Formats: sequence, structure tokens, C-alpha cells
Amino acid sequence: MRNWFCSAVFAGLVLCGHVATATPETALDWADLPAPSAQVFEDPYRDLSPEQFDDVLYVVRLRGRLQQDGGSEEERQKWQSLLTETEDALAADGIDIDWLLDQREVVMERRRKAGTNGNPQFDGKTITLAGFAIPAPSDPDGRPVAYLVPERGMCSHMPPPPPNQMIRVRLNGDWTPSYFHEPVRLTGMLTIDPSIQNMMVVDGLMPMNATFQLETERVETLETKADRLEWKQRAADRIRAAGNRKTGGAKAPE
Repeated sequence: MRNWFCSAVFAGLVLCGHVATATPETALDWADLPAPSAQVFEDPYRDLSPEQFDDVLYVVRLRGRLQQDGGSEEERQKWQSLLTETEDALAADGIDIDWLLDQREVVMERRRKAGTNGNPQFDGKTITLAGFAIPAPSDPDGRPVAYLVPERGMCSHMPPPPPNQMIRVRLNGDWTPSYFHEPVRLTGMLTIDPSIQNMMVVDGLMPMNATFQLETERVETLETKADRLEWKQRAADRIRAAGNRKTGGAKAPE
């Protein structure tokens, strides 16, 4: 009886010690990844209506024309008249066009930081995040690599997401994506480790610009039957399109 009690106590101590040293994982949404401090900034261009934004672009084009030597005297007078008219319309709306144009580089830098800065709260933390995996070339050490993006189609038929919405994933070898945008939930250590790699995707060469890197510990596939059927159909369409290019559109002989 005493031996059983000692064994139970020992097992309990081991279990408690394991729980105490285990690394808890944090379930994240994609909205958690950008640095919060970089998301709130003054952007005077954001306050413009579509018509006002078009007028600002028109002012830039007209000023560019007038700074050059091109155009007849009559054309230049017309450009100057249009420029004055557009500037007056913006001024009537309370828009200082010269100040606004001086803010372009400042605003561009603020937007760049908003799209690239990662949330330091999760740097070096074990996290879980669901997304769509894009297969990528392996690292020089042979470690399989993928990219995780928040929406299906990104980097292929859609533009790539901002860098702080893309994760370069170093896989543990137990699983690799078998097709583009395979739905998965990944668990592993997330680090802020900016990288850029040019690689071939569906629509050609694409710069994969990622703020984060993830060292995977666990992969959960979220593939449905519909996902698999869609992938098979896309693969068949690509094969058919390649055949049409080779035959000039003529049906290949049976």
C-alpha cells in the first residue's frame, strides 16, 4: 500500500512538473499580427472623397505637363486654366493642395510601417493560426517551407497580402502542402524575422515578402471534400490549357 502511495505521489510530481514547464499556445487571428502602434496614424488622403482624390491626381498631372516644354501656347493656356480651376475647387473644400502633396512621403512611410511592422507581443511565442498554405522551395538545409496567408487566392489570382499578413513557415517534415492554398491550422513558435523570396506561383514570379517566420510543431489539415475536388478541377484545367498552347487550340489526337 505504501509503495503504491509513493508511486502515485511521484507520478503526480512528474505530471505537475511537466505541466509547469509546458509552453501554452496562443490562438491568434490574422488581425492580431500587425503592430497596433503602427496602425493608428494621421492620413490626410484617407479623408478625401473619390472626386477630391481624382482632383489631386489631376493637379499632379497638369503641373507635370506645365513643368515640361511640350504643348503649344494655346494648349498650355488651357492646362493652366484647368489647373487653376481644379486648385480653386479643392481650396473651396478646405484642402491645401501644396501641403497635401508635401505629405506624400510621410504618409507612404506610415502606410509602409502599418503593413510591415509585426506585433512584438507574439515575437518568440508559441501560437496557433489557421490559414491557407502555399508550397515553397525548401531551405538550403533541406527543411520544407511553405507560406501561410489569410485568404485563398492570395499571391496567385489575387495580390499578395501586406508582409505582416504573411508568414514564412518552416515545416517539421511530417506534412507539406500538396496544392496551393491548402487550408490548415498551424501551431509553432512565431518570430518577427522579415524575409523576401521570389518564387513561381500560379500567375508567374512573385515576391513573397513576409514579416514573420513560424517553426511548426503541429499541423492540422482543414481540407474538405469540396477543397479536394476544386484542386483536382484546377489541375485538370491547367493541363488542358497547356495542351491547347502546344496544339494551337486544336484537339489533340485520341
